[in-house]
Amino acid sequence: MKQTPAVAKEVPQAGAPLSGLERSALRELLIHGPKSRAEIARELGMSRASLTRVTRVLLEQGLVTDGALELRGATGRPSELLSIRPEGRKFLGVKLTSDRLFAVVTDLTARALVEYDEPLASRRVEDAVEQIGAVHERLGAEQPGVIGAGIGLAGDVVSTGRRQTVAHSPFLGWSEVPLAELVAERLGVPATAENDVRALTAAEHWFGVGAGYESMVLVTVGAGIGVGIVVDGKVVTGVNGKAGSLEHLPVDPTGPRCERGHRGCAASYLANSAIVAALRTPGLDYASVLDLARGGDPAAMQAFRDAGHALGVLVATLANTMDPEKIVVTGDGIAVAELARDELDAAVALYRRHLGVPTPLDVQPFDFAEWARAGAVLAIRDFLRF
Repeated sequence: MKQTPAVAKEVPQAGAPLSGLERSALRELLIHGPKSRAEIARELGMSRASLTRVTRVLLEQGLVTDGALELRGATGRPSELLSIRPEGRKFLGVKLTSDRLFAVVTDLTARALVEYDEPLASRRVEDAVEQIGAVHERLGAEQPGVIGAGIGLAGDVVSTGRRQTVAHSPFLGWSEVPLAELVAERLGVPATAENDVRALTAAEHWFGVGAGYESMVLVTVGAGIGVGIVVDGKVVTGVNGKAGSLEHLPVDPTGPRCERGHRGCAASYLANSAIVAALRTPGLDYASVLDLARGGDPAAMQAFRDAGHALGVLVATLANTMDPEKIVVTGDGIAVAELARDELDAAVALYRRHLGVPTPLDVQPFDFAEWARAGAVLAIRDFLRF
């Protein structure tokens, strides 16, 4: 369990729901930083009257603040900048694994104010919802005023309008679960749910390593393989919530079979369980195989080399298909990029179609608190109707 102490402050009042223009202006400041009123009006095509009304509402609701004077443009006149007021709103973020719950409360800029984790008491939907409610109450005692919640979990999440349904979550054993609706009812605030990889992709795109990019791809490796995609500044979901399902991308038709019976797919080499299975030694788990590889064990090292090659094929395929500005690799199986970087780079070089164009690969270790923070970003995006 990890908790970050914080001093409770006065909670700003939420006020009336924001209009579309007000949300757009707030998004502009949140994503791109402080701007003058003239810059906001120009970016959003607002009239002077609309701009005055929008900024008045955002100031009254404690969402923005007037900043310092700064020269902006060639007029020579300093402009007063509008900035996000981080403490203007608070959000709960939750990450569910098969056996643990991770949670954070963040401010409007997705900065974690308090972190917490505990074992998942039960995989029953009702129990999980009740546990999220209890955590909300616990963290709310330290950080009152949470106005929305977001939950990330492995699986297929389908959005229909403003309703999110967990169509299938194999690690939790859930199917057709209206999780966001149930959590909203329990917490008494709006809630949203999403596939955890897409949630992390959205968080990194707005507030992390992908900030400022219009296109990026995030690949997670570990218990499973996930892919999140951003195109034209938007996270791609797909009509059935399955965009980025590339774990069974063919790598070698003569390779081992994955759990679904596919021969030589990415999952058959790259998933943590596949790396363990490659040693064909009873009683081993991923941590022990990782220790063996770092100690120079030939079989363990070969398993990671094969995994590195598979990851390189996947990265090259994504680079060829999406041509993104950045590809981020993370996850609890990220050690493959450490132990088999040569194999990873060689596979990218072999299968990359755009010869002479470097692949913008960024290997990033994220802990589960970052995944929980991604849940809070879901809630922030929901608040802004993005």
